[in-house]
Amino acid sequence: MRKVSLPQDVRKWVTEELNLQPQHLPHDSFFEAFKMQQDKEVGRAEGQGEAARRQALQREIEEMKVELNQLDCKISVAESQLTSEERSVRRSWAEGEESQWRAVLLQAYRQRCAQDRLSLCQDSSSVSRHCHSLAQLCRKAEVDLVFASESTHGSTSLGPTGPQPQVLREVRSLCEERLLFFLSLQESELRSQHAAGTHLSHEQREAAFQHWLSAVEDLLRSHPPSHILSALQHLASQQHSSLQAKLDSVDVGRDVAALRFRYDNKHLQDISREEAELPSVKSLFQDGWAEVEQALVQLERTRTQVQQQRDQLNRLRKEALLDLQGSQPQSEPLARAVFELELEHVMQAAVRDSVQEQCLQLGRQIMDRQEALRSLRSQWQSIMDFRQLVDNKQEQIHALIKANSNAKSELSRFHTEIRQFAEGTLGPQCGAVMGATSALHNSVSQEVKLTGSLSLAALNRRLIEGLQRVPADWLSISRLQSPPLNTLCQSLDFPLYRAPEQLTAQAVSQQLELRLLHQLLQLHKLSQMRLHNEEALLPAPDQQALLRQVKEADEELLQSLLPRVRELSQRSSQGLLWEQPVQYVLPEMCRGGLTLQKWLQRWRLAAKALE
Repeated sequence: MRKVSLPQDVRKWVTEELNLQPQHLPHDSFFEAFKMQQDKEVGRAEGQGEAARRQALQREIEEMKVELNQLDCKISVAESQLTSEERSVRRSWAEGEESQWRAVLLQAYRQRCAQDRLSLCQDSSSVSRHCHSLAQLCRKAEVDLVFASESTHGSTSLGPTGPQPQVLREVRSLCEERLLFFLSLQESELRSQHAAGTHLSHEQREAAFQHWLSAVEDLLRSHPPSHILSALQHLASQQHSSLQAKLDSVDVGRDVAALRFRYDNKHLQDISREEAELPSVKSLFQDGWAEVEQALVQLERTRTQVQQQRDQLNRLRKEALLDLQGSQPQSEPLARAVFELELEHVMQAAVRDSVQEQCLQLGRQIMDRQEALRSLRSQWQSIMDFRQLVDNKQEQIHALIKANSNAKSELSRFHTEIRQFAEGTLGPQCGAVMGATSALHNSVSQEVKLTGSLSLAALNRRLIEGLQRVPADWLSISRLQSPPLNTLCQSLDFPLYRAPEQLTAQAVSQQLELRLLHQLLQLHKLSQMRLHNEEALLPAPDQQALLRQVKEADEELLQSLLPRVRELSQRSSQGLLWEQPVQYVLPEMCRGGLTLQKWLQRWRLAAKALE
């Protein structure tokens, strides 16, 4: 586009709007001079306004600097107050936590001492009871027992020398109870095929065994082993003598022969079968023909009797007919018919009675034969049972003889072991146990006295390689006797009772705070330098530009400094970085609605945001 000057535009506007001739208008230089004069007047007025604005902006900048300085002073004062308050709170908190820990440790140690004292009292009471029982057994063992002779009755409690000893009666009752238990088991096994209800259940057997075992333990506690062994030997000798007498009185050959058996090559043979051999066929035929002849003779007699009775009946019939014919000739046919019917009825009744009598006789014969068959079967079963019983008795006799010899050897060995154990183990250890008990009683009182002089740091120990328990202050870098560590803890306001790994966290947090303060100071210096540079670079007092720059700087300060100041004031009010609510509590406890893990995560995020 072509650039048009201002005089030309004015000339064109005047000719078009006012309808003036171009030759009547002034020269273009007049318009240019007029424009320059107006520009000078406008520039003069604008310069005066810009100077006033510049002065106002400078005054506002100075006021803002004063306000920033006041804010910095307030922040520093607040920080110092927060630091002092934090130190006092930490000191009081440390004292409270230390007192609580000391109270908890003392209470735990008191409970442990009470438990140890109770356990020692229980052990000492049990040891004293055991020693008392052993002393009683020793006193009883000094008494010599006198048993009745073997000729006396075992069931009576009195002998020729007086009453039987109590240990003998108790041992005999225990042996009889055990024998009855084994006999019941044997009977239940033998009768299992015929009566399943006689079986003893597992619970009943267990209860019987526990009862017998408790009775044996009571016997061992109440009587010395020497008396028990003597009673067992006496009972074994009695049983051996009675068994020998029974064996002498038993005549196996005679009893077996009476039962129609024969003992050959250690086996029983039934001789009743040899005696009851089957008869020959000829004898059987002869017996059968004899029975047939008897039956034929009896049949012939019966036929003769029947024929005689028929003849007698015919004779009586004829006589009756003659009587009827002579008495009433008119009613002869009717009387004959009635007589025939009565006669037939009498004959049928006689046949019926004879048949019934024969049936009764046959029934009685069948019952007699069945009874004989049952008696034979019962005799056969009794013979087989007796045979089995004889075999079982022989096995039991051999087992009893073997068991008696084994029991005698076991009893002698048991007596020897008990004597060796009592002489070699219990006797020497009794004095040592009493001495150890008294030493433990004294050690408990000594530990209670020494508890007051122990330091809490000495109680905190660590395991090294699972063997040694070394105090934690020996292994830690935070030695309480180290002057550099005390100086460092005082400079960082770090309590001495905290763990050394907390020292690095405290140092890092304070380093982050120092870095933040350095950044704020550097930003403040940079803002001042930027203001000075911008003031120096201004070519002319331009009020609009200065005002715009001041506004931009103000906005930049508001965006950069005020959020940080607000965040610091908010953190100072909440105490997130200086006052850690859960640094002295257990991990499962909550403070301020958060646990230790959540507070640590929050502190890490805050530290990352400040970097």
